Amino acid sequence: MSLPVTTISMTSSVVFGTYRNCLHCLSQLHGHGAPNTKMDIFLAGLVGGVMQVSVMSPGDMVKVRLQCQTESMRGGSGQPKPRYHGPIHCLMSIIREDGPLGLYRGALPLALRDGPSFATYFLTYQTLCEWQTPAGQKEPKWTAVLLAGGFAGMAGWSVGTPMDVIKARLQMDGARDQKRYRGLVHCVAETVRTEGVAVFFRSLGINCLRAFPVNMVVFAVYELTVRVLRKQGAVTHM
Repeated sequence: MSLPVTTISMTSSVVFGTYRNCLHCLSQLHGHGAPNTKMDIFLAGLVGGVMQVSVMSPGDMVKVRLQCQTESMRGGSGQPKPRYHGPIHCLMSIIREDGPLGLYRGALPLALRDGPSFATYFLTYQTLCEWQTPAGQKEPKWTAVLLAGGFAGMAGWSVGTPMDVIKARLQMDGARDQKRYRGLVHCVAETVRTEGVAVFFRSLGINCLRAFPVNMVVFAVYELTVRVLRKQGAVTHM
């Protein structure tokens, strides 16, 4: 439990911090105090999603390996024992067998997942907030924040789920037997050939079901933090 919590905390800081700073830089390019365009929001989200891979990939690699480990530690003498005994053992085993770069196996599909996913995520949130905010009102109501956050999470996963399937397969490749895939393109081709295109969306329903309440809370905390900092003069207006 400690590994996912630590990873989520770090990646959220990178994503939202990069997003805000990119918006500020793009606003400066348009002229001092100029409002951000929809393209600015899309690009800032794209950069934020890609940047988080640097801190997310190792933890995500360990998480996937442990989640896909089905053997029980309490198995009998005739039962196979689990390969990894915990997050630290899994981390060190990957480094010992594949080197430090082994922790970044699947980093390319992770970037291809999170870049477009977070671009869609932030653009959806901002667009829905604007639709629900009356003219002349500077900040969206909390009901708008919650609804926009929930639907933004669903939109982001709708874009990111296909590449999430490929990412997980590349991360598990070689964990139990010989490697099956030669790379990203080969993994996509083999998956489509053997299981069809529908496999890319098999987990979309559960991803969206989880994403709605989670991102309601995420954006409520985000808006609360921005509003507090803005009142203190530490954050410029988006």
